[in-house]
Amino acid sequence: MQSDPLTRRRLLQGSGALAAAAPIMASAQSAAAAPRPQPHGGHAMMPVELTVNDREVHLQLDPRTSLLDMLREHLHLTGTKKGCDHGQCGACTVIVDGRRINSCLTLAVMHDGQKITTIEGLGTPDQLHPMQKAFILHDGYQCGYCTPGQICSAVAVLDEIEAGIPSHVTDDLDDVAISDTELRERMSGNICRCAAYPNIIAAMRDVSGQSGAKGEKA
Repeated sequence: MQSDPLTRRRLLQGSGALAAAAPIMASAQSAAAAPRPQPHGGHAMMPVELTVNDREVHLQLDPRTSLLDMLREHLHLTGTKKGCDHGQCGACTVIVDGRRINSCLTLAVMHDGQKITTIEGLGTPDQLHPMQKAFILHDGYQCGYCTPGQICSAVAVLDEIEAGIPSHVTDDLDDVAISDTELRERMSGNICRCAAYPNIIAAMRDVSGQSGAKGEKA
């Protein structure tokens, strides 16, 4: 049987069909050749061992997980608050090996083997930490969102002064003493939008055993 002669119309129709199908075929080939997405964006999970509030924890974490997200999302220690998530408000302050840090600015894997203390580890409702008691006594909070970070920072600040660690406003490097100016400078990274600052200073002085320096307003 004789086939139909190839006409100009049939040639153009065939070319148009191939042109229309080309992008679909190319897309299918690309999809087949593309590597399958790996879990967690291709980042291998890493083991992390920490002591959190005197309890040993063993986790497998994405290496991009912040210390703050580890505490809140993996250990459900939600007392540590996520405020700005940029290290500017201090709401996420925790104590790591005795030093206060912003947990939103550091990765959990960087603290493998270290000791972490959060607000839950300082005291319990039945046995409050002295700083927690002082905050209640002196009304050192209002809305309470920044309070966990404020308390953790306040505890660490008194330890810093006792250890003789100076600040930018320390007058005598050989005698680091408590003063309202010293406390305000050291606590300046913890923002209280309710402006309970005078009461926070009063609470810290109470715990330090100093009610207030002469000539200074708490």
